[in-house]
Amino acid sequence: MRRPALRTGVRWKISIAIAAVGALIAFTLSLVVHNAARVSMLENSRDLQMSRLLLAQRIYETTKPRTEPKLGSVLNDPELPRPLRSLLADGRQATYVRGEGPAPDVWAAVPLGNGDVLSLHSRVPDRSAGIMKDLDRALVIGSASVVVGGCALGVLIGGQLSRRLRKAAAAAGRVAQGNTDVRVREAVGGVVRDETDELARAVDALTDALNERIEAERRVTADIAHELRTPVTGLLTAAELLPPGRPTELVRDRAQAMRTLVEEVLEVARLDGASERAELQEISLGEFVSRRVAALDPAVGISVVHGSWVSTDPRRLERILLNLLTNAARHGGPPVEVAVEGRVVRVRDHGPGFPEALLREGPSRFRTGARDRAGTGHGLGLTIAAGQARVLGARLTFRNVTPEAHAPPVASPVSSPVSSPVSCGGAIAVLWLPEHAPTDTGGFPRPVFPD
Repeated sequence: MRRPALRTGVRWKISIAIAAVGALIAFTLSLVVHNAARVSMLENSRDLQMSRLLLAQRIYETTKPRTEPKLGSVLNDPELPRPLRSLLADGRQATYVRGEGPAPDVWAAVPLGNGDVLSLHSRVPDRSAGIMKDLDRALVIGSASVVVGGCALGVLIGGQLSRRLRKAAAAAGRVAQGNTDVRVREAVGGVVRDETDELARAVDALTDALNERIEAERRVTADIAHELRTPVTGLLTAAELLPPGRPTELVRDRAQAMRTLVEEVLEVARLDGASERAELQEISLGEFVSRRVAALDPAVGISVVHGSWVSTDPRRLERILLNLLTNAARHGGPPVEVAVEGRVVRVRDHGPGFPEALLREGPSRFRTGARDRAGTGHGLGLTIAAGQARVLGARLTFRNVTPEAHAPPVASPVSSPVSSPVSCGGAIAVLWLPEHAPTDTGGFPRPVFPD
């Protein structure tokens, strides 16, 4: 059973910690100051009471004949506290404080030579009690100020640390999405150097090491595929010399499949190496897609909602369409439909849909989704399509459609009506072409030649 997790930010954790420590320190110091002030006040009251009593004793003993005690002193007071009596029994003068609060009772007593006891009893002066109240009020206000100031300081310090961590997390997220040129240390910035910079440097070092490993694997894959081209070509040539028959057809078919695989692996390696450049020209997207799809597979339904002129590489766009249609025909179910709306191209089939792993992680080489779909092929078609889309500065997304009621057909200006792309279940691949020429991907324009 999982425990419920309480999610809080670093800013508030630091703020609460500083406020708690400040409150603890303020409370402790307030108690120390309060007790020290109270002890000092009582000691002064004891000394004052004893001084007055000694003066009253001197007056009483030097007056002949002896009269009633002066200065408020009392002779053999019956209300004398028991602890004070025990001290006087030893023949010592003593003081005693009874009661709590800001104004307790203070007693002072001295033994006389004839066995009598002279005592003086009064309360702590109101002035001293008022001073203690003012001191307690000042301590409360000071403690509250310390807590509020600690909270403000914690929010300030925690906010700065939280912003740095969020910047680092955002930069690391961009790295995880494939933008390996992002430097987490540069994204964090700031003048203060702390553990966040160490984390950023560690992530940057990890990114560099991962890039080196990926580049090394890409080079190995490209070298292997390049070295296989010559023997595979020789194998195809030798297969052509075999006598006609079923075994020969099988050998030719497998050799051709191996050659296709080698060429696709080389293409993936080139796309991964970011060495491909788009040769751009202005084309009418609706007309181009209609002609190319009709040439690739006449059975595919085409719907052009409204056309648009785009600056793209026709050869790479045709490659993307071919791979998407091949994937739909091989792994999906009929009918296969293509819809063009502005700069957006949708390829739809009515099969079981894309595997969950592909929807979650994107296309992956040599993953055919055999569990959910037909499972034939090498799993490089969608990978190549996604790579070609990156070269064009486009975005290729994948989603599944849940079965719904059929929508009315959409009329096409260039073909017969086809059903809406959201009519029932299946898989949809959507190609979003950019509004501007993909110069950031290394593309360059070329002259437009008539077909």
